[in-house]
Amino acid sequence: MKPLYLLFFSLILFSVTTGCSHQQVQSPAVLEIIDVDYRFSTQLLLDFSKENNFDKSNFYEWQNHWLVYGDLDKVEAIKAKLEDRYPRLVMKLYDKPFYNFNRQKQTNEKPANKWDNIIMTSNLVDDTLKQKEYMEYHRTQFVKWPEISKGFCHAHFQQLLVFRNGRQLMLIISIPHGESLDKLNPKTSENNPRVDQWNAIMSKYQVGIDDAPKGATWLLFEKLNK
Repeated sequence: MKPLYLLFFSLILFSVTTGCSHQQVQSPAVLEIIDVDYRFSTQLLLDFSKENNFDKSNFYEWQNHWLVYGDLDKVEAIKAKLEDRYPRLVMKLYDKPFYNFNRQKQTNEKPANKWDNIIMTSNLVDDTLKQKEYMEYHRTQFVKWPEISKGFCHAHFQQLLVFRNGRQLMLIISIPHGESLDKLNPKTSENNPRVDQWNAIMSKYQVGIDDAPKGATWLLFEKLNK
């Protein structure tokens, strides 16, 4: 299958979705909820959110994995209540993104009023040296690889965040509400060969998480619309 998204990753997708409409989150964080024995369910999560007055519009899912995206204080509150109610669930918190592209800061242009968020996850390779190399690439990307952020701007990406917890990465791409990532993403590499070089390098550092289907590097979470 031809990769759908080109930046930061070489991935194989098996579903397509857009997130809910949002403006920029001030202190972004992601909570991953993992049910190792398949006794939890989407319906239980929805019932839980209703009982506790949590906004389900920020919930996503893939098989036995669920995500909550939002401001850190709200995400932590959900985590605490879930741990109290369902202590056997595995909880992984992703806070303080190590990479943060913000189009407004790059262009001084007013951001879109509403955003759709696309959320994906993968692992870094099990090699400490390569993990350090990957982090260094991202730490210096705005200076040494400015063409990458120019590509994001050209594609009208509003924000791109990358979080890390252990080896696992969590990626959030925010685009204008109603737009399609399939349509916007090719614009990142128009007249921009350095983007292709970056993609080739990044693909060497990423592998699928343990639950990923064979051959899949990045998993795409679907928005809960129930």
